[in-house]
Amino acid sequence: MRFGCGSGAARVLWPAEPGGKPTEPFARKSLLMTDSPAGGSPATGKEDGAAATRAGVAALAGRLAGGGLLAASAAVHLDLYLTGYRSIPTIGAFFLFQVVAALLLAVSVVATRRWQVSAVGAGFVLATLAGYLLSVTSGLFGFREVRTTAGLAAGVVEVLAFCALAAAALGEWADPGGKGTSRTSRAGRLSPLALSGTALCCLAAAALFAAAAAAATATVAPSARGDGGRVELEVGLASGTRVITNPSGRTLYWFALDSSSTSACSGTCATYWPPVLGRPVAGPGVRGRLGTIRRPGGRLQATFDGHPLYTYIGDTGRGTARGNGLDLNGGVWHELLAG
Repeated sequence: MRFGCGSGAARVLWPAEPGGKPTEPFARKSLLMTDSPAGGSPATGKEDGAAATRAGVAALAGRLAGGGLLAASAAVHLDLYLTGYRSIPTIGAFFLFQVVAALLLAVSVVATRRWQVSAVGAGFVLATLAGYLLSVTSGLFGFREVRTTAGLAAGVVEVLAFCALAAAALGEWADPGGKGTSRTSRAGRLSPLALSGTALCCLAAAALFAAAAAAATATVAPSARGDGGRVELEVGLASGTRVITNPSGRTLYWFALDSSSTSACSGTCATYWPPVLGRPVAGPGVRGRLGTIRRPGGRLQATFDGHPLYTYIGDTGRGTARGNGLDLNGGVWHELLAG
């Protein structure tokens, strides 16, 4: 003879003794089964609850940190866009897209509790970091990046943002309600292996970024290289205009803030506007007063009609003068016209 006991959808059956009283071992087992959250023991339920609480805390911290770091990355890229990258074909448009997308993701990550949003944010910053690493090592869309403090800062921010958003995505997946409960026992499956994998991904991203930054040259424009010897000035065409170029055919520029004896462009400015180093020599068709000035550190910079000379990293080669008329680094830049 068998007796049933239970309420709702849960019903437990066990054998009865001859007098009709259920056997004690089976009675204890039935109580354990009806008291546990998902058919397990109370201890298992408490462990899942504690794991869900930890996951919720990790998700909240990751969302706040990730959203703030996304906003910081957007701010750095906006500064770079306004100070020169807007004139670079394709690259400028990508910088503007990055600013808008990062701000939208920052708001979405903080305002929602969806692990999918945090995961998209993590993928976005990883793609941005990959684009930067590709640009500084081999070039991207015909443009090769130079190593600058702003670029390195953006890379560090993106590595940290990826780690924070990956942690947020895992925490939100484990605790979808955000209340320290785990109805689907996902928190119990948030194993140390998954957490270790996220940490390893963060370390790998940081190591890759550090290696690429160390390998990138501080300045890659041809006019910034050399030993201060002779540099021949030539005449070329840029958008149908006759301009003075360096031996590689890159358009030369002068800066409105310079004087005939002093350059006002150094540091980061000189990274984007590499000075023409060495003593200038007039090539065919070049007519003007040639000279030199001493830059900080003692190197010679070529001058033309009293203007210290520069190239612009936004130019991709012969026939381009994308720096002409740009109001950057405190003043306007002008292409050097051939008389």
